[in-house]
Amino acid sequence: MSTVPAAEPLEAVIGRMAAVISSSTFPTGDRAALRRMVPAQPIPLTFYRFALNYCPSNWQYQRDDWLAITAGIALMSPAAHDPRVGLGAALARHGYSEARLERLLGARGEVRRILFLRAVRFLAAKVQPFNWVEGARFLLTSDAEKREELNFRIARDFYNYERKE
Repeated sequence: MSTVPAAEPLEAVIGRMAAVISSSTFPTGDRAALRRMVPAQPIPLTFYRFALNYCPSNWQYQRDDWLAITAGIALMSPAAHDPRVGLGAALARHGYSEARLERLLGARGEVRRILFLRAVRFLAAKVQPFNWVEGARFLLTSDAEKREELNFRIARDFYNYERKE
């Protein structure tokens, strides 16, 4: 009888990815190559080497999403992952516009990845880490109901942060 190992929790995968990319021992050339990745562009060999070592074993079924996650973490490194700060709150803290958030939450497919990476660049410029597990779920979730629940949480955190100000 063959047993299939349980999938590694997303929290563990993202924590490991963020730690590796942010590490002072991670090659700066590799980090730079990962930062330059853009959806719908040729994929650098650096991404494949990284993905084969640090992404979940089934990453290739959602390759473009994992590419965006990896590029985003690299863009924000060394201050990328903070499990205590939700994406919505991080965006609200630095004045991300409601119109941009609405476009981001309503986007699908490649447009969703592009707008997400723009939001990540915005946060990187502000040196504002956020919970990358939530960011990964934002890209990886395909079920419409679960995606709507996640959109609601991001919007709730965005507006709750605004009310505190």
